Formats: sequence, structure tokens, C-alpha cells
Amino acid sequence: MANTLRVAMAQFDFPVGDVAGNAARIADMIAVARDEYGADVVLFPELALSGYPPEDLLYRPAFLHECETSLQGIAAATHGIVAVVGWPQAAGSVVYNAASVLRDGAIGVTYRKRELPNYAVFDERRWFEVDPDRDDCVFEVNGVSVGLLICEDLWFPEPAASTVARGASLLLVPNASPFEHDKHAQRDAVLAQRARETGAGIAYLNLVGGQDALVFDGASVVTDGDGGVHPAAVAFAEQWLVVDFDAATRRFASLQWTVDGDESRDALAWRAVVRGTADYCRKNGFEQVWLGLSGGIDSAVVLAIAADALGPGNVTAVRMPSRYTADLSNDLAQEQCDAMGVRLLTLPIENPFQGYLDALAGTFAGLPADTTEENLQSRTRGALMMALSNKFGGLLLTTGNKSEYAVGYATIYGDMCGGYAPIKDLYKTEVFQLARWRNTVGDRIIPQAVIERPPSAELRENQLDQDSLPPYDVLDAILLRHVDQEQSRVEIVAAGFDAAVVDRVLRLVRISEWKRHQAAPGPKVSRRAFGRERRYPISSGWRD
Repeated sequence: MANTLRVAMAQFDFPVGDVAGNAARIADMIAVARDEYGADVVLFPELALSGYPPEDLLYRPAFLHECETSLQGIAAATHGIVAVVGWPQAAGSVVYNAASVLRDGAIGVTYRKRELPNYAVFDERRWFEVDPDRDDCVFEVNGVSVGLLICEDLWFPEPAASTVARGASLLLVPNASPFEHDKHAQRDAVLAQRARETGAGIAYLNLVGGQDALVFDGASVVTDGDGGVHPAAVAFAEQWLVVDFDAATRRFASLQWTVDGDESRDALAWRAVVRGTADYCRKNGFEQVWLGLSGGIDSAVVLAIAADALGPGNVTAVRMPSRYTADLSNDLAQEQCDAMGVRLLTLPIENPFQGYLDALAGTFAGLPADTTEENLQSRTRGALMMALSNKFGGLLLTTGNKSEYAVGYATIYGDMCGGYAPIKDLYKTEVFQLARWRNTVGDRIIPQAVIERPPSAELRENQLDQDSLPPYDVLDAILLRHVDQEQSRVEIVAAGFDAAVVDRVLRLVRISEWKRHQAAPGPKVSRRAFGRERRYPISSGWRD
């Protein structure tokens, strides 16, 4: 007689370092999975107990000890259901990325992750070891043989193959896999391949939530034993996912599973930066945010992100006109705030800016005005925004995009001031694209004139970004190849780009590294984000 197993998958956020809170939540969720959903087994994300990634907290013995004692407490309360909980397991002087099977008031078998990723944003070999005596993890629940893998294990054929060879008909795979553009298609292809190779069903559960520069999208999925991948769960949303697994047919039937209605590139990118912003603020105790609103596209998009993340009533925009600010810029800032119900303050910078000029007049005597005076305006604005944040509380958001950070078209201690950078990993062309997309969802909140007007820093008369930079479509195409795809100068020129333009752009990227090292964190959405993922030396003699 065919055995059916009910699996509850907890696609929720488990904050890094909040061991006590995570333990209490996990214990409560185990009871919910058992009592409300009738689940036979409940699966939690990778390292749910400690949060992911715990980074150098793993060097603290007290942290590891709390994780172990908390797991024991959860296990003692686990009855009438099997729970799979991820946690960092200390064993003498080494630590394993582990997941334990809890049942009947005790910790049963514990599985230790075999494949430790050490690329892109991952540094797992810094903290974890691979067990030299590692073994497959197969356990029985209601007559069904269940195997356990952790995240990266699934991307290699051997762990799944050996686990199924031990009799598993269902593979449970807890994950902490950060979001990036186009990753879902790669993941689904791997899931389908593993299922076809082994004939096992796969329940893939992913963490959800923002953690500093990372954003975990959830988007969990199940795959039948014949390789059929079911539609993903709604991304970036906390939710229970409940399925029945038929061990005879090795197929899943969904009982509670909300399918994502819009998996377009723009929709997912928008939800990623909104979730990242919201969670960064929440996890660091900020209920309010501030941003400078210039009437340009970058600050307009950041304002929309902030309002979606925290609610318009928790956002304050500040326009800071100078002698070079166009009336249209002021009008567009007002128009957007009115449309969104956001409070708008106006702080002209003429007096403090003139004060700087007066203070430097003697030292600068006889020298022509240049970018120094332009940067003074930006730094005046930065000082005012930091003063507001200090005086009234709240987090200052910075509005720079990836194109600007790449080539240094941003003022350190000026418009780079702030604690979080929501569009840091979006190229300028992507910012425009997201603005257009956001205006198709609900009310049009970004004025059309903001989208249509040529970008300008407005730091001198009649200034346009393209006075200092190549057109953004050209600039971003070069940057995408050089930064995201790691292409060399030779490869980029061979693709048809003007050699002089390429040389100029690559030089700007190289000499701006020091600025990026001081930039605020922001949500990763690309294959190669500045910060923890793309880590180049500031001092370097290499030229490519």
C-alpha cells in the first residue's frame, strides 16, 4: 500500500544571531505544523537556529553553546512529528553546517553539509569543516525513506545519488540561497536534473528575508521524481508551504501553496530591494528613514522603495535646492511626495555652501572653480541629512546606483552619506526600467517627467551626466561585461565598443575602488555585486 507523507515547509525569516528568538519560533512552528496542518515532517531552512550567514559569530564559543542547548530544548518539546532543523554544530575545535532530525523528544540523526560553497558571497570554508567520516542521512517517517541534503549539496550529483542509493525516495533540502537575477531558472534546471538522475522527489525550501547586503527570496519549490518542477512559491513572502508526497508515484500534491503571480525580472528585482530595505531597517531598530529628494530618477526610485518597504508615513524626503537647482526639480520632488503621501522638507543649501566658499576663499584665491566646489555642495547636503538623522533618529538612505559607484560618479561624504543604499546594485538603465515598471503597479507614483528628463547632478550651470560620462546605455553595457561578467579590455573592445571609451571606463572603475570600500551596504540583486561579492584590492598594479 502506498505511503503518503505530509511535509510542511517553513519559508520564514530567521534573523542572524537571535538564537533565543529563533528557537522559540521554531518550537512554536513545529506545533503549528503538527496541530494545524497535520504534517508528518516539518522542514526549516539552512542554519535556521543561528540565522544565515552567522559569519564570525561562529568563532564565539558562547554562541555555539547557545545554539546547541537551544536545539536540545526544541528536541525535548518535539513529539508527534519529525522536525528537521538547521544549526551550527561544534565538535571540538571544528564547526559543521548541520541539520538535525528531531523526534520523540530527542535529537536523532544529524547530517553535516558535504559541499561548502566558497565563491561569490559565500565563505563557508572560513567557518565550517567537511566531516571526513561523512555519511548519507536517510531516516524513515511513516514508512517513507527520507534523505537529507543541505543547499550546495544539491548542486553536485554525488550527494543525491548516494543518498537515494541508500533507499531515500524523498530528498529534503533546506537552503539559504540569496537572490540574484535569473537564478530561478538555473535552480530549476538543477532540481529537474537531480530528480531525473535519482528518481527521487525533492522538497527544496529556501530562506526568506534580508540580511545586510543579502536578500533571500524563498521561492521554494518541489520536484517530482520524474523531473517535473512545480511552480515556485511566492518570492520574498513568509508563508507555510504544505504538500503531500506519494512515495509510490514519487509525486507531490499541494495542500497549501501560493504560486508567484509575477516572476518577471523587474517584479523580482523590485521586491528584492524593498524586502532588503525593510529588513535592514527592522533588524537594526529603525522605524523611520530619510532621503534627499532631488527631482531626479535615482532619489525618486529610492523614495518609492522606501515607501513600499516602511509605509509612506515612515519616510521623510528632503529637497535641498542650490543656486543650480532647476525649478522643475523642486516641482517634481513636490509632485511625487504629494502623490505618495510622504512628508517633504525643504532646506536650501546656499548659506552653508557660501560659508564653505568664504572659509576657503583665501586658500583658493586665484584658482579656477572645478569639481571641488561641486563636491562641496554635495557634502553640504550630506552634512544636513546626517544632522537630521542624528537629531530626530531614523536611518539615512543613500541614493547612488551601480553605474555611479562603478565609475566613482558619486561624492564621498556627500551623496554617498547614509546607512543603506537600496539601488546600489542596480545600473542606471535598470533604475529607469524599474521606475517604469513600478508605475504600472497601482498608482503612478514616479512623475513621468522624472523618467524622461536627462540625468543631471545639478552642481553647475546646465550640467548633464553625459558631460562627464558616456551615455548610460553604452556605459552600462561596458560595466556589465567588465564587472558582472569579468571580461577583459580586449574582450570588450572585440565586442564592438570604442577602445578609447573602454579605456576610460575601466580606468574609472579601477581608481574608484577606494570609494566603494567606504560605501553603505545595499541589497544584492546581480551576479556580481560590489561589496562582499566583488572584492578587489584598492592598491593594485594590475591593468587589464
